[in-house]
Amino acid sequence: MKATLIGFSAILMWSLLALFTAASGQMPPFQLSAICFLIGSLPGIAVLVARPERLKLLRQPAKVWIVGIAGLFGYHFLYFTALRNAPAVEAGLIAYLWPLLIVVGSAMLPGERLRWYHVAGAFAGLAGTVLIVARDGVAFDGAYTLGYGAAFLCAFTWSGYSLLTRRFEAVSTDVVTGFCLVTSLLSFLCHLALETTVWPATGFEWFAVFGLGLLPVGAAFYAWDYGVKNGDIQILGAASYAAPVLSTLMLVITGFAEPSWRIALACALVTGGAVLAARDMIFRRKPGAIAERANA
Repeated sequence: MKATLIGFSAILMWSLLALFTAASGQMPPFQLSAICFLIGSLPGIAVLVARPERLKLLRQPAKVWIVGIAGLFGYHFLYFTALRNAPAVEAGLIAYLWPLLIVVGSAMLPGERLRWYHVAGAFAGLAGTVLIVARDGVAFDGAYTLGYGAAFLCAFTWSGYSLLTRRFEAVSTDVVTGFCLVTSLLSFLCHLALETTVWPATGFEWFAVFGLGLLPVGAAFYAWDYGVKNGDIQILGAASYAAPVLSTLMLVITGFAEPSWRIALACALVTGGAVLAARDMIFRRKPGAIAERANA
């Protein structure tokens, strides 16, 4: 339960993504990604400086680095590509298939059993996400095939990264520091090739950028790595649909969005779906009670 809750803290931090991004000004995405992942690596660097003996934990097989860098940088590269080549609503909905893919894909992991309530909980979360994201309707157009394709790859990239990370449970979370540094470098190179540099105009915008780097684009990835390696990945997959709903609630509270019945219904669907997916953990019987029932 502890590891699952740590993983869920990543979802809570990701719910701040829209708020901090909206407050960060007009910085282009790859530039923002480069800065935020550099900031996100600082806590890990601080730990390595304080405990240099942990540097040896960064020596991992090439496949660990390939999966980690493909997960963090690949997801963001594909997501930005999708947004550049398709409407944000449709691209966002397709990209946010990743929690459902994690739940379904978990059946392929050793020791995991996929139950009907895991899938039902994930679909309830997806329905809540559709209510939030597609509030003005959805209209898929063949002219945006490239963007839709990038969004699908985005969903498969993050779900694949999360599922494969589970197989690397013996690998220390310290290695996420390296993933963040390489992702920052690759994002910077993409920025130089594709974007015009725009710096935050005010101290408040810089504060938002720093907040992005510390939480949704920093600590969240360390927490997610630990959670999917040691917690209940099916619960985390279904609960991940809470991020867009909580994100919208944050925007409402801070005045960036208006409250509506859609938000209330989406909260009910996502919360109900998460509870349904987590029924084994919430209603788990004590071993002694199970033994008594067996003896009876």
